[in-house]
Amino acid sequence: MALTAIGLCSRALIKIGATAITAFDEGTAEAEVAASLYEPTRDALLSANAWSFATRQATLPMLATEPLADYTAAFQLPADFLRALGAGIGGRGRGLEYRIAGRALHANSGTAVLTYVGRPDEADFPAFFDQALIARLAAEFCIPLTENSSRAETLQRLAEAEFRRARQIDAQQDSQPGFEDFTLIDARA
Repeated sequence: MALTAIGLCSRALIKIGATAITAFDEGTAEAEVAASLYEPTRDALLSANAWSFATRQATLPMLATEPLADYTAAFQLPADFLRALGAGIGGRGRGLEYRIAGRALHANSGTAVLTYVGRPDEADFPAFFDQALIARLAAEFCIPLTENSSRAETLQRLAEAEFRRARQIDAQQDSQPGFEDFTLIDARA
């Protein structure tokens, strides 16, 4: 079952014994805390790993202004960009030397294909990520709503365990890359 931002926050609130919410602007303390902490917590968890469901590729548009130093071209990052995984040219999403500076990618190339972690819709989150996000939200909501630091520490440990479990599940959904450049194998040839 796909959850919305409100659904994810409501489940986290229930985990700490607070009242579920129906909207971020309903005027309760729970809604105010959820509205303030949801987006930064979601984005931090999304950018903490190269999640398969959040990995995107895009050909970046070149910007008119060139970087001041080190690189010859600047490219606009996608609106949903959270973290770079690699950049390339042509049909490759890696292999290009680059630097992220502000909201631009700098490189010595006329084109750039970026592989990155983006911000998917909540409906596209798999169940294992929902659980990790709910656990992280519960840990974040605990102190502002309950003022119980020992409970918050316990929830933080549970959130870390859910994060590790989600990473493990996500990693099992992809074939493992082989060695591309391994000098010991090259030396034998």
